[in-house]
Amino acid sequence: MTFQKDQKTLHTKYACMIILKAKEIFQKNKSLVDIQREDEESITVCGDIHGQYYDLLNIFELNGMPSKQNPYLFNGDFIDRGSFSAEVILTLLAWKVLLPNHFFMSRGNHETKNLNMLYGFKGEI
Repeated sequence: MTFQKDQKTLHTKYACMIILKAKEIFQKNKSLVDIQREDEESITVCGDIHGQYYDLLNIFELNGMPSKQNPYLFNGDFIDRGSFSAEVILTLLAWKVLLPNHFFMSRGNHETKNLNMLYGFKGEI
């Protein structure tokens, strides 16, 4: 995350590795996943990052890094509008790969082909 924070571009080889591993994890899961938490256990729920990488980093700074003890649920709209959609999605997918049972992502309306074209993700990629 620090590498991307410094506005350095992740090598295509590593981006592809993250994407392919995340795809494998998502394909093994149902499209609707139940998240079980005990009453005293918390989970951080976020949404609408919209390509704002520095906002994503701020969320992690305020709430702590994702871990088994600090799970996250991101409710869609990860990309578009902001200038760093690629960095946002690669970071989220990397966390999904690292913590498949403690880091959750649900697709929003900005994760569709039409909105990707309209709001700039396709052009950014």
